[in-house]
Amino acid sequence: MSPSGKPVPPRDSLTTSEINKPDFRELDLGSPVSPLRSQPRGLTTTTTTSSSSSSSSGSLTRQQHPPVISRSGSVRGGSSSTQSGSSSGNQTRSDSVTSNSTSSATSPSSNVLPTGNICPSGKIQLTGMTQSRSRSDVLGSGTGTYGHGSIMRGGGGSSGVSPAKTVAPVTSRSGETVWKKAVLGSDAEEVKRVGNEMYRKGLFGEALKLYDRAIALSPANAAYRSNRAAALTGLGRVGEAVKECEEALRLDPNYGRAHQRLASLLIRLGQVDSGRKHLCFLGKPSDPMELQKLEAVEKHMSKCADARRVGDWKAALMEVDAAIVSGADFSPQLGMCKVEALLKLHRLDAAQSKLLEAPKVEPFPASCSQTRFSGMSCEAYTYYVKAQVEMALGRFENAVMAADKASQIDPRSNEVATLQNTVTLVARARVRGNDLYKSERYTEASSAYAEGLRLDPCNAILYCNRAACWFKLRMWERSIEDCNQALRFQPRYTKPLLRRAASYSKMERWAAAVSDYEALRKELPHDKEVAESLFHAQVALKKSRGEEVLNMEFGGEVEEVYSREQFKAAMNLPGVSVIHFSTASDHQCKQLSPFVDSLCTRYPSIHFLKVDIDKCPSIGNAENVRVVPTVKIYKNGTRVKEIVCPSKEVLEYSVRHYSS
Repeated sequence: MSPSGKPVPPRDSLTTSEINKPDFRELDLGSPVSPLRSQPRGLTTTTTTSSSSSSSSGSLTRQQHPPVISRSGSVRGGSSSTQSGSSSGNQTRSDSVTSNSTSSATSPSSNVLPTGNICPSGKIQLTGMTQSRSRSDVLGSGTGTYGHGSIMRGGGGSSGVSPAKTVAPVTSRSGETVWKKAVLGSDAEEVKRVGNEMYRKGLFGEALKLYDRAIALSPANAAYRSNRAAALTGLGRVGEAVKECEEALRLDPNYGRAHQRLASLLIRLGQVDSGRKHLCFLGKPSDPMELQKLEAVEKHMSKCADARRVGDWKAALMEVDAAIVSGADFSPQLGMCKVEALLKLHRLDAAQSKLLEAPKVEPFPASCSQTRFSGMSCEAYTYYVKAQVEMALGRFENAVMAADKASQIDPRSNEVATLQNTVTLVARARVRGNDLYKSERYTEASSAYAEGLRLDPCNAILYCNRAACWFKLRMWERSIEDCNQALRFQPRYTKPLLRRAASYSKMERWAAAVSDYEALRKELPHDKEVAESLFHAQVALKKSRGEEVLNMEFGGEVEEVYSREQFKAAMNLPGVSVIHFSTASDHQCKQLSPFVDSLCTRYPSIHFLKVDIDKCPSIGNAENVRVVPTVKIYKNGTRVKEIVCPSKEVLEYSVRHYSS
């Protein structure tokens, strides 16, 4: 505030694209060295220019001689006559600009500079012309008096280079050296300048270290805090960036760039009310584009909360996505609302995945902790949703801890209190049911699980546990019903699928049992118990259809054939036999053999055999095998299929086709 009590306008006028950039001191175009238009060769012009960063003025004279760049990197101009006196006209430094000059009464020691632009980095764009100055000039390093890129006036005379401090621009070769020097330096402005160079290159970690050093040298500088927030944002550490902006505003409450940067961060976090306060801290928005973004985020978040309140989870999911696209791309509450919506739509796998991807703001800014979303604080809502996910996955102890944490953060929320009570009671019911089941008191155990289901009617774990009780009580139909409910809420939950398959087998509903066991084989391809259960169900199904099933035994390994007699016996086995002809030296055979082994495990009712035609050439000749790998399929002694160099997909399709 000004002494008169009126708000002091911000020191910065920003555009949307500049919000998250550090505070740079750009080149003052009123500098004594300004862009000059080239003149025709031979034409000499004298111009007097005043500097915004210096009170003195100089006389610039254009010479016809082109500049010469020395090996050390400095720029020297030619001269029309030999320099008089003891001055060293050829003295050069890599970070300053010097020249030879023509002696005169008014300009005893003039330097020659190339015409062109002096960039903020300190580099000079040559245009092929030179200019003469009355005193030695060097590029300023950026201080409280002289901005980076300004001209620092030398001390006159003929001593050559001014003793003023100069710094080489950061380049690909010297960047690392300059960075190290800056970290150890004692000039806060110079450290910040190198930090800005690192930020421009996208080296946010290095920039952050330099801004830390600048803050250590000058703790009360708000701009350094604001720059540190920009580097933290680049590193994805949004929570810390918010705290840095708040610290910058504590140091300078009227710092416009910090207000706007903080507003942008708060919009990304979905904190629209706080974001509006900083965006309009002077009574009107400092950036209309940011205001438009804020209003779009606010609209979709409001619709999302309304949809959640009435249980329209599909609409809530759509509004969450719309709010994220509008600009709230780092909002924890929106991320958790998406998780909750997927959970309520019984898409547990997707909910788990989105829970891992949800934005994590650590530490959670104190200024945002009391912001409310759908009736509860944003931080409490995160734990509220986690508790529901943990309970759905059967991790009841974790669910209780998450619900307790949500209650500690927001003890006033009725929704949080209700969830905490529900989670606690369901966890107790599950523990009591497990204890009763271990004691073989299956009826009482089923009642305990039923009590938990009354409180949480969508819990697949409790349905599966109660199905186990019905199975032990030989109540197969009830067991199947509870397994169906569990699979409804968690379609990829293998325990109820296994229990349902076993119940179908007990009821001799072999087709349904085979279907469930085949689904389990896809989920658990290396489970021998499931493979054997599938084999016996397939045999029983064949028997129920009146098919011949003589000498069918559960295998599990590919049988290697060593003689023609063994081969003939294998071909005449009842059922389906798959014979793989190969050689040990063939690369394709080596690739196919492990896949044949896996098929043998997955289709235990089929006989799998392997013939090495190098070891048994008589079998290869009798079967007319000329190319390996070759696979032949026999059914009840008759060849039904021959595949030369089969792909894995074609081979499995053929095996599955003839096994049914």
